[in-house]
Amino acid sequence: MNTQLQPHDLLWGMTPAMLPQNAPEWVAHELSREVPVVIRRASTRPAVIAVGIRGKCRSLRYATEMPVQAITQHIKPEALVKTDLAGFPHLQQSLELVGQVMESIGLPWGYTGSTGFELATGLRTVTEQSDIDLLIRAECLMEKEQARTILQQLDALKLKIDVQLQTPSGGIALREWAQAAGSILLKCQNVAVLVLNPWNLEGA
Repeated sequence: MNTQLQPHDLLWGMTPAMLPQNAPEWVAHELSREVPVVIRRASTRPAVIAVGIRGKCRSLRYATEMPVQAITQHIKPEALVKTDLAGFPHLQQSLELVGQVMESIGLPWGYTGSTGFELATGLRTVTEQSDIDLLIRAECLMEKEQARTILQQLDALKLKIDVQLQTPSGGIALREWAQAAGSILLKCQNVAVLVLNPWNLEGA
């Protein structure tokens, strides 16, 4: 597996002492529980990495930086696919259905968002309003026809699923790529840009 630090990866080891002095109290409280932080897209100095910290509700998110040397554990979204779902009975049926579709694709994939966080920590973070957030590693061009097929298979499950394709240049939404007739939003390290082909920026 690729051990490079990438967006959506979960990192353990950040403590309240590493926070800026003006950080909200809830952020220090969450870190005191030894929860992981998630890598976000942003350029930083070599010794630190941009991360986000989750609060108890969707509106509580805090962006900061973590010293790379403080990392004690690193889990990528695709590693969470191996989680024993028997320990998550409220998620098991839905995620087993999702897994059947995703495994048929033949590309590396994994869980992100609240689903990934809960699978990684065992903390109850998924609610009835939560999407099942998925990441597909798409190093090579995914043809529109394949994207549409994947989308149709997932939509047939009648679940709230949000899929991002991670291309070498950044992230795009599977649904947008499958349905786009023109430019599509590509989330790069520091900026989001409109491109025709995320796998061929020079030709776009």
